[in-house]
Amino acid sequence: MAATKTTGTKAPAKKAPAAKKPAARATAAKKPAAKAAPKPAAKKAAPAKAPAAKAPAKAPVKKVTAISEKMSKATILNEIAGSTGLARKDVAAVMTELEVIIERHLKKRAVGEFALPGLLKIKTVKKPAQRAKKGVPNPFKPGETMDVAAKPASVRVRITPLKKLKDMAQ
Repeated sequence: MAATKTTGTKAPAKKAPAAKKPAARATAAKKPAAKAAPKPAAKKAAPAKAPAAKAPAKAPVKKVTAISEKMSKATILNEIAGSTGLARKDVAAVMTELEVIIERHLKKRAVGEFALPGLLKIKTVKKPAQRAKKGVPNPFKPGETMDVAAKPASVRVRITPLKKLKDMAQ
């Protein structure tokens, strides 16, 4: 009986792909005449991305309450330890390791960019040296000129908020 059930399920499975293939050939034959073959390929890529977007929605949503006062480092560590069930020392170790990873990304001769997925991106921006300028109009006293001192080259840190962080603020 098990063999008949398997053959019964296999036979319709073979028929269904056979029915789809001639339809695909018919559309494929029409598309080269219209020269629109690249456009369907682009449309097929978009639906593949849609299931990936649905994956984060499956995660259980935790009700978030607003905090009225700024938290200190110790309060943050205690809060994370309490909500995750980890020891406070373990949470502190994770935070320290995160600092080390960020430092390794931003150091001189390193990548220069670090991202906490969905939250923020940290980049280093190299500012070139500026020469001294003489006779520049003074923006605070119209009609007067001033001298601007030279500035050495520097590296600045730019932090960009990402989608989740922007959504949190609204």
